[in-house]
Amino acid sequence: MTPADLTGKRILLTQADAFMGPALHAVLSRCGAQVVADTGSLESPEAVNQLVSRSGQIDVLVANLGVPAPSTAVVEVSDDEWRSMFTHMVDPLQQLTRAILPAMIERQRGKILLMGSASALRGMKRASSYSAARGAQLAYVRAVGVEMARHNIQINAIAQNFVDNPTYFPAEIQAKPAFQERLQREVPLGRLVSAEEDAQFAAYLCSDAANCFVGQIFPVCGGWAD
Repeated sequence: MTPADLTGKRILLTQADAFMGPALHAVLSRCGAQVVADTGSLESPEAVNQLVSRSGQIDVLVANLGVPAPSTAVVEVSDDEWRSMFTHMVDPLQQLTRAILPAMIERQRGKILLMGSASALRGMKRASSYSAARGAQLAYVRAVGVEMARHNIQINAIAQNFVDNPTYFPAEIQAKPAFQERLQREVPLGRLVSAEEDAQFAAYLCSDAANCFVGQIFPVCGGWAD
């Protein structure tokens, strides 16, 4: 696969130390981007506004937002668990987008890419709070992507699952025979998508070669969801 050309692009990457952050940082940098790698908390609008303000001109926002998924029966999901999923994954997406779009609209160019989850595309038991937040992310991307297309701003999402990353599939989970059996049973690909494969696709979506995509959701999950 030919690497995406991100020469001269300044990319803001959130949660650069978790979920897909490390792989994205490495691949985006290798493709020529200047990566502003943030690892701070995004739990308040003030923190988000400060991050965007000190980051300077940003050509691409990669909203890498993820937290470990609870495994809670629907009737046992507490208000705190429900709110936590939205506080960590939905609210920051809206706040980041709101803060970064005015400058992109003024320049009439820019991109926002969400690193989301395919859990919103297929029903999963004991994942109601997590899937609801992930679904809200994808619905937001679809709506804002359509709204911003006339400004030459492309907003899209990768909806992933069964991708190698330390937040959801750490080494100790991958080493379990039961997990390997699950891969063979549930994932047509029969293996995890590598972090490199996922990050390379993200880099393409951040590049000028991907200017035609508008509010689209791209499943990257080895065929687990379509």
